[in-house]
Amino acid sequence: MAETSFSIQYGELAINLKNTRIKYFYQLIASHMSILLIAFLVLSILFVRFVDDFAYAEKAEELEKYGGQIIQELERARPGTNLQSYVSILKAQNISFIVFDQQSRIMYPVSGSFPPVELTPEEWNVIERGETLTVNRDVERFELSVTFVAMPYFENEQLAGGVLLAAPVSGVSEMIAELNKTLVTAVLIALAIALLLSLGLSKMHVSRIKRMRKATSMISEGHYDVNLPESNFDEFGDLAHDFNKMAAKLQQSNEEIDRLENRRRQFMADVSHEMRTPLTTIAGIMEGLRNNMIEENQREKGIRLASEETKRLIRLVNENLDYEKIRSNQVTLTKEEIEADELLEIIKEQLYLQAKEKGNQIVIQTNPGDVIYGDMDRLIQILMNIVKNAIQFTEKGVITISTHREAKQMKVTVEDNGEGIDVEEIDLVWRRFYKADLSRGSGQFGLGLSIVKQLVSLHEGEIQVESEKGQGTKFIILLPHKNELRS
Repeated sequence: MAETSFSIQYGELAINLKNTRIKYFYQLIASHMSILLIAFLVLSILFVRFVDDFAYAEKAEELEKYGGQIIQELERARPGTNLQSYVSILKAQNISFIVFDQQSRIMYPVSGSFPPVELTPEEWNVIERGETLTVNRDVERFELSVTFVAMPYFENEQLAGGVLLAAPVSGVSEMIAELNKTLVTAVLIALAIALLLSLGLSKMHVSRIKRMRKATSMISEGHYDVNLPESNFDEFGDLAHDFNKMAAKLQQSNEEIDRLENRRRQFMADVSHEMRTPLTTIAGIMEGLRNNMIEENQREKGIRLASEETKRLIRLVNENLDYEKIRSNQVTLTKEEIEADELLEIIKEQLYLQAKEKGNQIVIQTNPGDVIYGDMDRLIQILMNIVKNAIQFTEKGVITISTHREAKQMKVTVEDNGEGIDVEEIDLVWRRFYKADLSRGSGQFGLGLSIVKQLVSLHEGEIQVESEKGQGTKFIILLPHKNELRS
C-alpha cells in the first residue's frame, strides 16, 4: 500500500515537472549566469592554486638562497664561524635556521629554542643524495605552520650534515587570503555587470521572439500583410527575412485563392445564365409537344429549335472542358509545317453553309509557298472560332482570311466588314462568356475567343484585335516559324 502511494505521488510529481513551463527569458538568464559561474569557479580555483604554489615556491627559493650562502660559509670554515651575521639578517625577515650533523644533532646555534631535527627516512635519502629538501607547509614538527628547506653540506666530499631554514607561512597565507578576498570581490562585480548585460541581451532576444510570435499569430488569423524588421546581424535577422518571404508567398497565394474563388463564382453565374435560356426553351418545347399545345405545322420548327439549343449546350460543355484542359497544360501540340492555302480551304469548306445563310462570302488570300507551323487540329479550332464570330456579326458581307510571310513569323488575318466592336470593349472579348453584342439573346458563347487566346499562346504566338463600331473587325494572328521557336 505504501509503495502504491509513493508511486502515485512520484507520477504526479513527474507530470507536474513535465507541465512546468519556464520562460525563455529566464532560460537565457540562467544559461548566461551558469556559464559565467562555472567559468569563474574554474578560473578562481586555478588562480588560487597558481598563487598558492607561486607564493610557496618564492618563499622556498628565498630560503634556498640564504641556505646556499650559509653552506658557503660552512665549507670555508668551522661551524659557528661568521654565522652570527646571518642570524640578525634572517631574524629581521622572520627566518630561523640551524646547522645539524648526520645524527640530526643541532650544531648551530648551540643554545636555542629550535627543536631537534626529526627528518623521515625518505627526507634523509633526499639529503644524502646531495639534493635540497623542500617542504611548503609543515604543521607537525614545529610549533607553528612553516615552510622549510634542508640543504646538505659536505666536508672532504663527505656528507657532514645540513642546513635547515624555516619561515612561518602565516605571511603567505595572509597574502593568499587577501588575494582570495580581492578575487571574490572582482567575481561579484563581474557577475553583477554580466547580469545586467544578460538582462539587456535577453530582453532584446525575447522582444524579437515576441514580435515573431505576434506575426505568427496574425498569419494564423489570416492577416498576411506582416513585415518583421530584417538585419544581417545574426540568425534572427535571417529568420525574419525567411518569415517575410513566407508571409509574402502566403499573401500571394491568398490573393490567388480569392481571385480563383471570384472567377469560380463568376463562372458559375455565367454558366447558369447561359444554360438557363436553352434549357428553358427546350423544356417549353417538350412540354408543348407532350400536351399538344404546339400546332402541327409548328412542331417541326419547335423540334429544330430544341435540337439547336441542345447543340448549344453540348458546345458549351465541350468548350468548358477544352478551356480547362488548356489552362491546366493537359493539351499536347503535335506541330508540323502546314500549307496555308490547304488549311484555309478547310475552314472555308466547313463554314461555307453558315456563311451562305447570312449572305456572307468567305475569301482566301495566300501567297505561294506560305507555310504555317503548328498543330493542324488546334489551328483549325482557332480559325473556326474566329471565322464563326465573324459570320455571326456580319450580314451580306465579306470575310477575308489571308496570310503574309514575315521574317520571323507568319501573319494570319481574319477580317470582316460587319458590326465591329466598341474600342472600349476590345480587351474584353477574351473573357469567358463575353458577347460582343450583349443585346442579342442568342449567338456564340464568349468561351470561343478565350480558347483561341490560350491556344495561340501554346503555339508561342500572339493575337491582336483591331475594330471600330460599324466598321468591321480584324483579328491578326502571329505564329513564329519553325526555326524561330524558343528551344
